[in-house]
Amino acid sequence: MRRVFGSVAVFLTAMLAVSACGGEDPLAGGGTTTATTSGSPGGGKAIVGSFNFPESVLLGSIYAQALTAKGVKVEEKANIGSREVVYNQIKGGGLTVLPEYNGALLAYLDSKATAATTEEVNSALAAKLPPELTLLESSPAEDKDSLTVTKETAQKHSLTSIADLAKVAKDMAVGGPPEFKERRQKQFKDVYGLEFKEWKPTGAATADAIKEGTVQAGNVFTTDPKIIINQMVALEDPKNVFGAQNVTPLVNKSAQSDAITSTLNAVSAKLTTEGLTQMMQKISVNKDEEAVVAAEWLKQNGLL
Repeated sequence: MRRVFGSVAVFLTAMLAVSACGGEDPLAGGGTTTATTSGSPGGGKAIVGSFNFPESVLLGSIYAQALTAKGVKVEEKANIGSREVVYNQIKGGGLTVLPEYNGALLAYLDSKATAATTEEVNSALAAKLPPELTLLESSPAEDKDSLTVTKETAQKHSLTSIADLAKVAKDMAVGGPPEFKERRQKQFKDVYGLEFKEWKPTGAATADAIKEGTVQAGNVFTTDPKIIINQMVALEDPKNVFGAQNVTPLVNKSAQSDAITSTLNAVSAKLTTEGLTQMMQKISVNKDEEAVVAAEWLKQNGLL
């Protein structure tokens, strides 16, 4: 898809960041690519990393380009690997900036954590993080589990939240990964009073199963582009059964500066789940490069 940017500077920034993504398949899990972009003197330095999946590569590119635009000298290391690998790198200073998911990070550091809301998760993380690391402000954007239904189902039964399902769940089949029933059946009943007619293992094809009517509700991640493409409704979770998974910058304090802090907090303030889903649609459906999509979003939000 052809993209037209408003200035040569924006185009050059995007192309530099595209080289950071290289030609590796982010899903392959083995590729690490590196590129350096220039910043003005006094802006500080940052080494921005990302996990080995497309959404993380996108977020890393957003951070890297935003920081470069504010005069920070940035080295980007995209598509590094799993959290076990990447966390040790940022803790040791091999990376200094990382887009994280606060709930997933807390679960990694404390498998028994019960925090659910954004505030609870970040408070628990503050107590668990080593002294080398700090969190900046969380964005409203989340890539988390949801119970999703078709637009038609939502309108027919006046569904906006999981709580609304209590009146119709007994007539519905619900889909999700094989472990979904074991993990959530009791929780849904205790918290929301839900008792579904049937639980079906639909795995990665849950969104398709909802669209086709094989199930009437299902466990879909909130940034899955199929939610937008198929005009589905991810129901609100007012009692936080799924827990917060906000995109949150994790920073090594050795590289923290006013420029890095203010720039990444400005990114977080603009980043929403809907916006992230739209960007992922461009990447997964339109096959646009992560860095080009990142540059376009930054420009649209006044951050380039």
